[in-house]
Amino acid sequence: MKTNWKLLLLAGAAWTVSAGLAAAQDTGSEVDELVVTARRTSENLQEVPAAVSAFSEAALDRIQATDTTGLQGAVPNLNIVQGRGSSNATNIYIRGVGQPDALQTFDPAVGVYVDDVYYSRIRGTNLDLLDLERIEVLRGPQGTLYGKNTIGGALKFVSRKPGQDFRANAQLAVGSYNQMEAKGGVSGPVSDTLALGISGIVSKRDGYVHDTVLNRDYNDKNSWGVRGALAFTPSDALRVDVSVDYNKDDAGLNVGKPVNSLVTLFGGPLLTLPTDGNYDYLARTTPGLPNSTKLEHWGTSAQVSWNINDALTLKSITAYRELKTDDFIDIDATQLEVGDVFVGVDQDQVSQELQLAYEGGPVTVVGGLFWMKENITSHQEAYADDLVGPVLGNPTFLRTIDDDLTTKSWAAYVNASWAITDKLSLSAGLRYTEEEKTYSRSTSTFSNNPLLVADPAFAFTGLNKTWDDVSPMVSVDYKLTDDVLLYVRGAKGFKSGGFNGRANNPGEQAPYDPETLTSYEAGMKGRFLDGKAMLNLTVFTNDYQDFQARVSGTVTDPGTGLPSPELTVINAASLKLNGFEVEASIRPIDGLLLDAQVGYLTAEYEGFKDVRFTSTGGNRDFQDPAFSPKWTVRYGAQYSWNLGAAGDLTLGGQARFRSEQALAVDNTFTNSRTRISGLYQDDYWLFDARIVWTAADGHFNVGLYGQNLSDEAYKTDGQEFSSVGGIRTVYYGAPSTVTLRLGYKY
Repeated sequence: MKTNWKLLLLAGAAWTVSAGLAAAQDTGSEVDELVVTARRTSENLQEVPAAVSAFSEAALDRIQATDTTGLQGAVPNLNIVQGRGSSNATNIYIRGVGQPDALQTFDPAVGVYVDDVYYSRIRGTNLDLLDLERIEVLRGPQGTLYGKNTIGGALKFVSRKPGQDFRANAQLAVGSYNQMEAKGGVSGPVSDTLALGISGIVSKRDGYVHDTVLNRDYNDKNSWGVRGALAFTPSDALRVDVSVDYNKDDAGLNVGKPVNSLVTLFGGPLLTLPTDGNYDYLARTTPGLPNSTKLEHWGTSAQVSWNINDALTLKSITAYRELKTDDFIDIDATQLEVGDVFVGVDQDQVSQELQLAYEGGPVTVVGGLFWMKENITSHQEAYADDLVGPVLGNPTFLRTIDDDLTTKSWAAYVNASWAITDKLSLSAGLRYTEEEKTYSRSTSTFSNNPLLVADPAFAFTGLNKTWDDVSPMVSVDYKLTDDVLLYVRGAKGFKSGGFNGRANNPGEQAPYDPETLTSYEAGMKGRFLDGKAMLNLTVFTNDYQDFQARVSGTVTDPGTGLPSPELTVINAASLKLNGFEVEASIRPIDGLLLDAQVGYLTAEYEGFKDVRFTSTGGNRDFQDPAFSPKWTVRYGAQYSWNLGAAGDLTLGGQARFRSEQALAVDNTFTNSRTRISGLYQDDYWLFDARIVWTAADGHFNVGLYGQNLSDEAYKTDGQEFSSVGGIRTVYYGAPSTVTLRLGYKY
């Protein structure tokens, strides 16, 4: 029976209100607050005039997050799931703005930062949460202070830095699908001026998707990582932090489920597949290929902070990173060679940021310079023997692609806040960004049928283009009381243009222009009931222009005269994105915490160019924008019992809801208003729970964690490559799992 989600939503709302009424009559402890650096200076979260969610180590355990995707549901209007086809990529959307494609030439639309170092690719961002101080999620464009590709928002991971206090932690976990995980860290002083720290993790789990024919498991986990940190403080005015990290992932592919039958390149029937029925976590994959994803990701950074005087601080952030991936991806998710590819990427980036901050009296100013150079080379192979089919005698078919992309980016920015009175403040910022990209690509075709290689190569070299942008921000905030802040904010976001990394035919290599987004939001942040309750409200409207869309079709290859898939990227659309967000938490009595996060979003195209849609005048703005559910909701509760000398016992649970959403940009049939039901996910609930015992001295803990307790089969992502054999594939989240964790802290 389908869950009546409206009744559950109403029940959750009533539960939150009743908890608030109870709080007015009791003396519970205060709701926790965090100090964040969302505006590049340390501030109480409730004093930041912007939509920011933050999670301490304890909060991450409460929402049962163990990697990046664990934030799903805990932030209003955030979609964050494992990327399709890769175990280490992350698909991140905020308020309907994101980039799900891990292809190396596509830039992310939500910036990911680890200790203020920008990660350029969505590969390598599905991070295990190891020795973190906190995570900050900034919703809406962050062009002023973060700039590069933060048109939708930013995720900030802040590691725990070593200091003069000795600290140690360790955790062992065992669970469903033969899960085994060990992680830990230790840090402390070497001298009065030097502290060192090291942390590491090893994590393995069998796959929950099984190919019964090949007897292979997929969607598994097999990774390890280590991080070392050094803190040098020769004086009260100077601090140097150096870190080095290395991560390795060697898992099976993230395999999906086809949602329609496959055809040959000439349109003939190839494989008939059922389009309905319950998902059973079974798959068919292509024999003879490794069907694996491999990643090596490492980097180092040095941050130097010099307090020139009591009001002025100069900071330098220098970083270098390398990313290497070798992915075999079965896009069609069948035993046939229709959309089987190998993608090998070798990426490196070097960046330098200089930042000067002034905090004196009523004025705070942060300004800086940013520079980054990124090099990406890739080798790709497409195996498509079955796609060509019997018309040409079932020949072999291999297409190889080699490309090279260099990006140079620099920016200058300034952001200032002025406390006009004790209650009224004005903030404004400006960032100038300039990006230059140079791209080369060669495509070769190999076959035992001479007709297929009549024009075997397609290449171009040295395509070059530069884009620039000015992104402003202004906000006004007013303290209605000491505990209530009202604000309005306007900001512009910018995402760079680029070149099409799937160009196989002349003309497809044409560059596409940047995206821009203009956002206006108003909000309230408040503490109530003597600090026992917290309520944050935000309303927003976004004008999203020049959306970069991949438009697929079929053209005639000029060399062979045969049909050829066309995959063009153009600035196809504009969107209107409106909504509101609620974050609330309350402690009505000692030991009890109730919290809720609610996001509402309306996402509509205001124009979407596609010449294939002749019946609608070359426009397909009737489609639903992808990854933009109308409702994202989470209700959480936990109660802790003080057992005296026996320690503490905490029982917690959460219910997470997402309404219906499209899983691909192309979600109707070509030249039709009829939507492809398989590329949608209906509304669904997920239920999680945990019970944790902590020793009285706080050192030892044992916890039992259950996720997706109702064993809901739900889709998280989709791919639409119908111009290649009719491929449409969806990916599913994990089934029900249980994990036992044993931990130690000192």
